[in-house]
Amino acid sequence: MTTRINQNNPERSSHVDFSKYRPLKNTGTTHHRLFHINMDDIDKLKHVGIDLKKRSKTGTFILYDNHILTTSSMNEGVEILPLPEAIKLYPWIKEKYFFNAMDKNRDEFTRQVDDGTPGYFIWIKKNTKLEKPLHAGLLMHTPGSSMLVHNIVVVDEGAHLHLITGCTSGSQNKSGLHIAVSEHYVGENATFINTMIHNWGADFVVRPRSSSIVDANAMYISNYYSITPPKDIESIPYTNLRGENSSAKYMTVLTCMPDTFCDIGGTVLLSGENSSAELVARAVNYGGTVIQTGLLIGAAKGARGHVDCSGMMLSDKGIIEAVPGLRSTHPDARMSHEAAIGKIDKGEVNYLQSKGLEEMQAVSLIIRGFLNIDIEDEGLEEDLGRTIQQIASLSGHGE
Repeated sequence: MTTRINQNNPERSSHVDFSKYRPLKNTGTTHHRLFHINMDDIDKLKHVGIDLKKRSKTGTFILYDNHILTTSSMNEGVEILPLPEAIKLYPWIKEKYFFNAMDKNRDEFTRQVDDGTPGYFIWIKKNTKLEKPLHAGLLMHTPGSSMLVHNIVVVDEGAHLHLITGCTSGSQNKSGLHIAVSEHYVGENATFINTMIHNWGADFVVRPRSSSIVDANAMYISNYYSITPPKDIESIPYTNLRGENSSAKYMTVLTCMPDTFCDIGGTVLLSGENSSAELVARAVNYGGTVIQTGLLIGAAKGARGHVDCSGMMLSDKGIIEAVPGLRSTHPDARMSHEAAIGKIDKGEVNYLQSKGLEEMQAVSLIIRGFLNIDIEDEGLEEDLGRTIQQIASLSGHGE
């Protein structure tokens, strides 16, 4: 059983009882055809940005339980492979990228990974600029199972990538354990936009673990949307801005429903001269526990950053704890933070009702405005855009 927190004193607690979940059988690099997915699961993938009925012009990777259903690349400057297969094809991956951004012994979840752990290897070669996003879908179909994934993304010098990864449960799957270990390498003058969309069942436990290294004049952007939260999620990404003029921007939007636990944070080390970072989080809580953390470590001349954590309470139950953090190890680092927690202003609701809106329409409109943080969303499908808007609507109705 997942260790719970004291409701009067929220604190991190990531331990999971692995014996509760049945590990998915490792199928290696076998490629299965798409007809193995039922229509309901195809629809679930569509809600996290992966439309299997539309052939991607850039590339697609689908993991259905531990079955690799499809991998494709439509650009000669792009490699998309199952990670175990990529390691065999390119032995240098093991030395250069395999747990080089992250300590394999970071915690009990990263220690589960080995050479055969499924996941994707995405390599965007030097100066390759993709106009359309790549898509990766990770779907857990088997109830009560555990999925372990190890992903590596390499965006070489001068390249540009927008990756949309959708993680979801099958239409009949309400419980499971999902562990995703991801390493990102962004080369000089490169841009990597990493959009993650989660849509889980009511009793899922989710443990994302990611580390990113960003080189000179490069940019890493992380967008995280939680459409339907799991029972328990803890995400603590780490980014090292080691290059001069490197930058990172984290944008997080989530809802927290009754009896759910959402610990969403991140740490950015600004070790490159004139590096910059921005961490922005918006949470709407309808009765669960939300912990918003963000730590910036200014460790170089000209380093600058800002943390912005805001939460909106829609219930007299539950907790929001905002913990924006700053740490400086260099006298020329400049950083700032702000945090705000509140509720919907009844005056705003009354004003919108006076203009002809129903009460719930007014509430949803206010929440949409609260969640609008100018997320970098180039290339998102129209259907996904509508799904993201549902976050506000669902929150407004408490569904």
